[in-house]
Amino acid sequence: MRDRVSAVVVGGLAFLSVLVPPVFAQDPIHKAGRGLANVATCWVELPRNLHLGLQEENPLLGVGKGLLKGTGLTATRLAVGAYETVTFFVPYPKNYASPYEGLELPDYPWEN
Repeated sequence: MRDRVSAVVVGGLAFLSVLVPPVFAQDPIHKAGRGLANVATCWVELPRNLHLGLQEENPLLGVGKGLLKGTGLTATRLAVGAYETVTFFVPYPKNYASPYEGLELPDYPWEN
């Protein structure tokens, strides 16, 4: 019985993802892929920001700022990526590019 319910839920979600009209900003596959990619690679923000901090005029202060900023961006990418992965079948409204746009971040950590 439990397997049958799971199959119906997964099938229903797959069916709904096909029915999403193209007027929305993102298709479900793109949203799910971006969410999974950000969950898997959110850790990249920490070493990248530490490296950028070392290049500042005062490297000691830069490492501290890089550590704080990297930790925050790692948590942000993880949270938003998990949200996008779980809600991939719910389309964003028209003219809404991505949740990262409001945070002034690129969609993926390697795009900087």
